[in-house]
Amino acid sequence: MNEKIKGNNYRWMSLRFVVVTIASVVFALNIKSFVRTGGILPGGATGLTLLIQEIADRFIGIKIPYTPINVAINVAPVFIGFKYIGKKFTSLSCIVILLTGILADLIPGYVITNDLILISIFGGIINGVAISLCLLMDATSGGIDFIAIYLYKKGFDGFNVALYVNACILITAGALFGWERALYSIIFQYASTTVIHVLYRKYQQTTLFIVTRFPDEISALIYKMSNHGSTIIYGRGSHEGDKDKSVVYSVITATQVTQIINAIKELDPASFVNVFKSERVSGRFYRIPED
Repeated sequence: MNEKIKGNNYRWMSLRFVVVTIASVVFALNIKSFVRTGGILPGGATGLTLLIQEIADRFIGIKIPYTPINVAINVAPVFIGFKYIGKKFTSLSCIVILLTGILADLIPGYVITNDLILISIFGGIINGVAISLCLLMDATSGGIDFIAIYLYKKGFDGFNVALYVNACILITAGALFGWERALYSIIFQYASTTVIHVLYRKYQQTTLFIVTRFPDEISALIYKMSNHGSTIIYGRGSHEGDKDKSVVYSVITATQVTQIINAIKELDPASFVNVFKSERVSGRFYRIPED
């Protein structure tokens, strides 16, 4: 059994390494093609790195490579990652940070299109896919992602922090280099964020209201599958002849919804399940730990 577990862990770690390597290549290619061509500023550490590079080039006349700036920006977030999030998670993220930086410095630029709308939309989509690949493998592209994940684990909305940082980057870029670029960068970041919200839902919560005749069994099922508790509300159906029924109320992680609903339907085919997104959860909500 131990050998089987070790084998599964080895395969999982190997898959994670391969996928984050691919994501790093995608990041670098996106920077050297869409981002550089359009003068777009992605969010977070990448956008701040590119902004510092351009400020140094235009106002000081010094061309600074991407890697040293990006690594310096990521020192504090990486420390937070190792201390509060997870060592394997942060180690894989460091691979993404370093490999993306090295490739961005070595790969020659390539112009795919000069249309700023196409650059903003497709560059943002590619950026969102690359970030999602990292997140799905329990890693991140670095920078503000570490802080956002840490805040999510503490029950706060890390998205607001990322929003404020990105707003500061865009305002600075707009003031220094023109507002048109800043506006196109907003389109890029919106496309990227939309893709991430579609592909990665680990930190999104979903509320379930389940009308059932077997509340205790369903509550036990939800806890067994998700480690989330539930509240049972006793009541009666409004239709004539309805027997006494109960409503099981539970908040679970969005990625677990389909699996849990299928299990509920197997246990009670006559159950009625209402599913909706939870905007915010305050209190003791179990969050899957990073390794």
